[in-house]
Amino acid sequence: MASHPKNVGILAIEIYFPPTCIQQETLEAHDGVSKGKYTIGLGQDCMAFCTEVEDVISMSLTAVSSLLEKYGIDAKQIGRLEVGSETVIDKSKSIKTFLMPIFEECGNTDIEGVDSTNACYGGTAALFNCVNWVESSSWDGRYGLVVCTDSAVYAEGPARPTGGAAAIAMLIGPDAPIAFESKLRGSHMSHAYDFYKPNLASEYPVVDGKLSQTCYLMALDSCYKSFCKKYEKLEGKQFSADDADYFVFHSPYNKLVQKSFARLVFSDYLRNASSVDEAAKEKLAPFSSLTDDASYASRDLEKASQQVAKPLYDAKVQPATLVPKQVGNMYTASLYAAFVSLIHNKHSSLVGQRVVMFSYGSGLTATMFSFKIREGKHPFSLSNIATVMNVGGKLKSRHEFPPEKFVETMKVMEHRYGAKDFVTTKDCSLLSPGTYYLTEVDSMYRRFYTRKAVSDNVSVANGH
Repeated sequence: MASHPKNVGILAIEIYFPPTCIQQETLEAHDGVSKGKYTIGLGQDCMAFCTEVEDVISMSLTAVSSLLEKYGIDAKQIGRLEVGSETVIDKSKSIKTFLMPIFEECGNTDIEGVDSTNACYGGTAALFNCVNWVESSSWDGRYGLVVCTDSAVYAEGPARPTGGAAAIAMLIGPDAPIAFESKLRGSHMSHAYDFYKPNLASEYPVVDGKLSQTCYLMALDSCYKSFCKKYEKLEGKQFSADDADYFVFHSPYNKLVQKSFARLVFSDYLRNASSVDEAAKEKLAPFSSLTDDASYASRDLEKASQQVAKPLYDAKVQPATLVPKQVGNMYTASLYAAFVSLIHNKHSSLVGQRVVMFSYGSGLTATMFSFKIREGKHPFSLSNIATVMNVGGKLKSRHEFPPEKFVETMKVMEHRYGAKDFVTTKDCSLLSPGTYYLTEVDSMYRRFYTRKAVSDNVSVANGH
């Protein structure tokens, strides 16, 4: 084992989202809201959701087993497994423990790590833990594995279209194609009640939408400031949006991503950074004397900065928006699903590029960090990661539910939340071969899962 592992980062990625979804357009019509409220107003196209046979545990089991199989990783080679999630299945037993049967099968029970929880930030905390472990003197030479898994559901009303569901598994180790620039990291942590889940009897959060957006932008400003300062110290020159090839944001809904990137451009303008040309300066000048609080509330600034940022947004941000727009808010998996979109869209031209990531979790925790993309060695190459993830195929083979069926499913899920002593339909006809699903919760709240046969040929209609 080398004394100091180099280029520690993400070696492999797998993403799983339910095959059941609803188009935001049909939901608009069903909800009787103005046309474009969800599609243009929120910037969302489609939303995935779990039916009664899927949950965060089944999605995690699917993502982990699929990653190990498709990249040919022996389960004995995993030495640390961390899960990020804010979907509470049990107040004591971690989701990580539900994944252990995959490793117990080959006799590997020597695996460190448990769950990290803080709204949408848990996946980032889990990722940092694994990376820090590989970089530390505690590392035993094996891989780390990070799982981000969530099902985002809301009560009927204006927040419901901002739901979604997915699980992402990431393999962590040295000599990675997606390597951390570990000295470039700026965090912001503070106390806020912008979105939280105090009612343990319900899956639904308490949300202050307006405050949440302000908290997000405020945390972004603060993280960007720290990030720039660290960059300047390391590189001896100012950082601006020009110094990164892509920006990837946690995406509760796409409209906030648009606003966030525009905010970075405004921040560059205030620091007189090179990314802002004369025409842009002219447009932004009227807002230069606004206080921070006033700037968060200013619709005119929002408009002007988005106009100025648009060409840069199209080049540096838009390629990372596909999955979040198609699947919805996946909480901890959201940021990484955006990154998955970037690999899907740009894998052939990413080598040598810098990708800046912004992770936000309500309540409130946030970090901005960056990756340097390198030539990987098979199976850990970007082109193979893109092939294995098969994002296009997974999106194409989904099944659209009509709104009535979606609402009915949400009612069943609401009723089942925290319940015991029930058996599911076990209907796995829509699931791809190799997908795990929930079969029952017994009278002692114990959950049971089974896996759809991998060699199943019945799913031809499902695009496989």
